Amino acid sequence: MFQGTGSDVGKSVLTAAFCRLAKRRGLSVAPFKPQNMSNNAAACPTGGEIGRAQALQAQAAGLAPHVDMNPVLLKPQTDKTAQVVLHGKPLSAMAAADYIANRGNLLDAVLTSFEKLGKQHDLILVEGAGSPAEVNLRQEDIANMGFARRAGVPVCLIGDIEKGGVIASLVGTKAVLDPADAAMIRGFLVNKFRGDSRLFDSGVTEIETRTSWPCLGVIPWISATAHLPAEDAVVLSRKMAPAQRKLKIAAPMLSRIANFDDADPLRLESDVDFQWIAPGQPIPKDTDIIVLFGTKSTLCDLAFVRAQGWDHDIIAYARSGGHVLGICGGFQMLGKRIVDEFGVDGHTGDEKGLGLLNVETVMAKEKTVRPVKARSAMNSLRIEGYEIHMGRTFGPDCERPFSHIDGQAEGAIAPSGNVAGTYLHGAFTNDQFRRAWLGQLGHNAKDKFSYKAAVDQAIDALADQVEAAVKIDQLFALAKPIGQTPDQ
Repeated sequence: MFQGTGSDVGKSVLTAAFCRLAKRRGLSVAPFKPQNMSNNAAACPTGGEIGRAQALQAQAAGLAPHVDMNPVLLKPQTDKTAQVVLHGKPLSAMAAADYIANRGNLLDAVLTSFEKLGKQHDLILVEGAGSPAEVNLRQEDIANMGFARRAGVPVCLIGDIEKGGVIASLVGTKAVLDPADAAMIRGFLVNKFRGDSRLFDSGVTEIETRTSWPCLGVIPWISATAHLPAEDAVVLSRKMAPAQRKLKIAAPMLSRIANFDDADPLRLESDVDFQWIAPGQPIPKDTDIIVLFGTKSTLCDLAFVRAQGWDHDIIAYARSGGHVLGICGGFQMLGKRIVDEFGVDGHTGDEKGLGLLNVETVMAKEKTVRPVKARSAMNSLRIEGYEIHMGRTFGPDCERPFSHIDGQAEGAIAPSGNVAGTYLHGAFTNDQFRRAWLGQLGHNAKDKFSYKAAVDQAIDALADQVEAAVKIDQLFALAKPIGQTPDQ
């Protein structure tokens, strides 16, 4: 099990790298995360949804994503509530305090998924959540040491040197842990080192001396991670280097943004300047298209859009002939009305939308989660993607669909043709469709960039650099049969 000294220390991408390295060694390997909190989700071929990071790790392992890889998924809806997804299906919306108090009841379900995977594969690589050093959350824990102790899984602790204070974070983690929890940790990794790692040799010695844990590697900053789908919205706040590119795409950073990895194929495309628009910032007038991505709470983010003044920017831009695309929750916001009678998407309400599409959305208790194969209404190109949404959208503009799924119209396009909405996630990972869609906006790619191939190449590049920096055989030797305690 890979735990971290904090969030965003690299647990997800390193687990993906180790999945690929185990696969290269001829092992049948599967990823597992007991509890994930993310609005970036993936639809599984057999039904249900899991965190996007576990889907990427499954790809690294050569597997299709499955709900057992992430049995508990928390999808924040408001500042204090989240939708609890168990084994891929919505269980309930819970206040944070109620979930913290009752999450221990889910441990048996978590262990069931873990044991099922253990019967199917040679090796299970487990990712923790947050940090075990959050000892105030230790009681009823199912994400870190609570799971590790119950399942008897040895732990490797990851520290992030880029954040600063990595010695204190690793040593301090041991200092605050219960001795029995600390005993589960069998080694540590230092991640995101820039420069000559030998300069940190004395730091490694200091950590080993103070913790009695062996260092299993100092991993360099790996640029290939920029080509991997991001798990958490925290990465959206990071500034990217200015690019001299032609086609400009602007995407407001919604407060409950979900499945924002839909942007990755566009962001990595040549001659495209993709910009996340931070709260409080206006949408640039020289933008070629505005994209409203998905959200876990459409009514909450509709209010957020208005609070930033983005509604005026988007409406004025569209009325002047500018192109606007809404995906999932963004699609719902572009309509005339959104009704959520039961609060299934965060809050109850009946609100006017932005009015750029003549459609209405009614939120339903049933959640649609499915992989789909569609045909673009624009050019009949095949689109493989997935749907994850609450609600049904209908109205006159649906007569001009974005795509067709099993012969049924999906999405909507305004009579003017410059405003469109769709429930399809993952559409832009389809290279032909993405190039055709960009082409109608005036983009002419100089290269034939393949997104899916780029992700797989990035996993390989990541694995290569991790292998060069980590004592892989020593790390994998820590693994124990399920049901056996780490000291057996």
